[in-house]
Amino acid sequence: MGILNVTPDSFSDGGRFERVDAAVRQAESMLEAGAHIIDVGGESTRPGAEAVDDQAELDRVLPVIEAITERFDAVVSVDTSKATVMREAAAVGAGMINDVRALQSPGSLHAAVSTGLPVCLMHMQGEPRTMQQAPQYEHVVSEVIDFLVQRRDECVAAGVENSQIVVDPGFGFGKTLMHNLMLLKHLNRLCEHAPVLSGLSRKRMFAQILGSDSASRETASVSAALLCVQNGASIVRVHDVRPTVEALAVYNAVKNVDTNNSYG
Repeated sequence: MGILNVTPDSFSDGGRFERVDAAVRQAESMLEAGAHIIDVGGESTRPGAEAVDDQAELDRVLPVIEAITERFDAVVSVDTSKATVMREAAAVGAGMINDVRALQSPGSLHAAVSTGLPVCLMHMQGEPRTMQQAPQYEHVVSEVIDFLVQRRDECVAAGVENSQIVVDPGFGFGKTLMHNLMLLKHLNRLCEHAPVLSGLSRKRMFAQILGSDSASRETASVSAALLCVQNGASIVRVHDVRPTVEALAVYNAVKNVDTNNSYG
């Protein structure tokens, strides 16, 4: 899943793809590099980001989703928590809903059901504006799993097909560095319950691990994506599509070697 933020204030690429033509070029580049899904977001969820209203988010994402789906044979996901945006995005061609609030915002679950689209439910402790101030857990892995399983079951009861649900542990969303590392190490436990989407790309945790920072955090992000797939993730959400695709190609080549064959 390639990340396409059409916002002025996203933590990594804010302001780069606000224009529709720039966003479409970026989508094309990611698809050519090997992305299968383009995730379009119109509201930043970084800590401290300002909220936007429904109309502002619609104005940002709808023209981009429509342009991408008209030009390319690709799945476009809409990264939103707003019921109105979900419905309108589906109407112009979105093929998936990616919600950091796990369809808990007013009307969002009903809206998702009405679209019939696959959904991704993410775990987040607190709200984006304040979530990193003092995140606390007794047992982070178990608590995240319990929340996502409960939300999955509630969504199924409301009418979402179980086969249409993906879950996301929400790395960096109300988690300390140690919480993130614990979730990554034990990601296979979550994968036992549902297909997992993992989003670690360019997260602040890499600067904490390395004791320094860089603009892209590319090497660390690719390494983390590979670890996620090794631990069972079905989808990795990334900014740097080509290096991630190449790393996973090597991993899959080794994984798929038939050890019963002799190559001389």
